[in-house]
Amino acid sequence: MIVLLSIVVVMVVVVTDVDVVVVVVVVVVVVVVLVMVEVAVMLKVAVVVVVIVIHSVVVVVVVVVVVVVVVVVVVVVVVVVLVVVVVVVVVVFIYWGVRASTTVMPTGFCCNVDLLLSVITTSVLFSSFYW
Repeated sequence: MIVLLSIVVVMVVVVTDVDVVVVVVVVVVVVVVLVMVEVAVMLKVAVVVVVIVIHSVVVVVVVVVVVVVVVVVVVVVVVVVLVVVVVVVVVVFIYWGVRASTTVMPTGFCCNVDLLLSVITTSVLFSSFYW
């Protein structure tokens, strides 16, 4: 590029009677403008690339946040359901225990506590296996 500009300067000086300093100043101004335009184009491309990268990062962050929120909601719902099931089972067995202690039950209906413990154990094992 410098060689081409030198040739242009020499040709302009030879063809016209313009002073060399004026031609050099004009050429330097033209070169500076061209460099600025080229830098602007490169920066525009760089800005576009940066915008694309930022957009991609924002999309990934939003997707990750949505997935985390959905997983947390699902976990909370599962835990609440398990707690409700365990509480209902305990209340039912306590009710049956109180009822059995106040009424005459047939022989063999003495395993309320064992059944309650097995249901609670199964619920706990299921919930730990689920995780």
